[in-house]
Amino acid sequence: MKKKLFSLFMAAVAVTVGASAQNKYKCYTEGLPFSMPEVTAPVIPDTRLNVADFGGDRTGMELSTDAFAKAIDALTAKGGGHLVVPQGVWLTGPIVLKSNIDLHLEKGAVIQFSADEDLYPVIETSFEGLDTRRCQSPLSAKGQTNISITGEGVIDGNGQYWRPLKKAKVTEAHWKRVLASGGLEMKKGYWVPNEAYAQAEKNANMNVPKAQTDEEWNAIKRFLRPVMVSIVNCKNVLLQGVIFQNSPAWNLHPLMCENVIVDNVLVRNPDYAQNGDAIDLESCKNTLIVNSRFDAGDDGICIKSGKDADGRKRGRPCENVVVDGCTVFAGHGGFVVGSEMSGGVKNIKVQNCQFVGTDVGLRFKSTRGRGGIVEHIYIDSISMDDIQNDALTFDMYYGGKSVAEVIADGDKPNTGELKKVDETTPIFRDINISNVVCSGCSRPLYFNGLPEMPIDRINLKDLYIKSKSEATFNNCKNITRHNVNIVITK
Repeated sequence: MKKKLFSLFMAAVAVTVGASAQNKYKCYTEGLPFSMPEVTAPVIPDTRLNVADFGGDRTGMELSTDAFAKAIDALTAKGGGHLVVPQGVWLTGPIVLKSNIDLHLEKGAVIQFSADEDLYPVIETSFEGLDTRRCQSPLSAKGQTNISITGEGVIDGNGQYWRPLKKAKVTEAHWKRVLASGGLEMKKGYWVPNEAYAQAEKNANMNVPKAQTDEEWNAIKRFLRPVMVSIVNCKNVLLQGVIFQNSPAWNLHPLMCENVIVDNVLVRNPDYAQNGDAIDLESCKNTLIVNSRFDAGDDGICIKSGKDADGRKRGRPCENVVVDGCTVFAGHGGFVVGSEMSGGVKNIKVQNCQFVGTDVGLRFKSTRGRGGIVEHIYIDSISMDDIQNDALTFDMYYGGKSVAEVIADGDKPNTGELKKVDETTPIFRDINISNVVCSGCSRPLYFNGLPEMPIDRINLKDLYIKSKSEATFNNCKNITRHNVNIVITK
């Protein structure tokens, strides 16, 4: 009996070891300066169904919303599997993924989400770190296990129908086309999709409106533009190979998820896209973002954990994250932490990345009222080219503007008066940055901490930066610099 039990035990060990050896993502969690378990791809059953067999229209002439829903239900009844989307343009309303399902886009497949706001009901959700209401996301999953979006196709959010537009960010010809399409110029040089959008924005706190009743919320639906891919409270998530583009607001938003892999995707928005972040990883645990490209209208790769009291109440940090082998093109920041970091951020490794043409390379931002602790961040082997403003920014007086907008508006650095330290005071400490090469920027290092809570214990090693100006340090302490080379150029 003992021999039999021992044999069973050894067989189980062999299976575990074999599965571990076959995990191609294991290498990313080895040798980290913090403890992090292996991250594994979800296991999806072999069953395959085609959306066309459920009445889907590959010509884009008719909505395929019902076809996607029926196919997902059929897969669920079979225990899960792969929903295949073949070549064609598949116009649809919201798609909701369920456990054990892979949405697989074959080469030449385009899923295009309809711009008809009536297809997207107003739901309770989180947006920019606050508990609020928004329109249902075009592609979503909530509370599911083992889900993936894979393939070689394109997912398009038709974001131009939802987003406002600033004239200064586009060509004159583009601006004239937008004005001719409808909507209205809310103020000189600023277009919005309709009058309801304009009224909602006037009464909003940032992007959260002051609506009360269901009727009031539904009256401003166009203002409640959703993130395109919303994955909430899910476990074992894989996004691989697909192009995600043209989102109404943020593009990819994993929220409170565990065991997440983002691998070899292209995430893109026009550089004029308002709130057009590429990926916002919020309050997630055990995540890999690898071998991917991001081209955004706002921040590129952004780490968050909720905003102010709502974020502190949630109390879920974003932790155990590896970003490796990624490229960020246009965007307000290449790798970003904040400003919504009220639940904390810790145990992050960023390496072997390149930022080309971003506003800022490495961007850390917050403000009084957030609270939260950002610590144990390790950044190594970063190459930057054509950085428009700062190679590295720490700004604890973030007010909603990009660094480019702050400079263009002539805003002066706010060093502020001393305030009392309490739960609303953000803390940034123990951040290590090494092996950074920046071929050109306007400012090399910009540190602007709070007088009551200076930025603390930032270790800079082997930095080579060509800049048009000197570094700036306000309200920071224990900044160690070893082989930091800043060459001032005209």
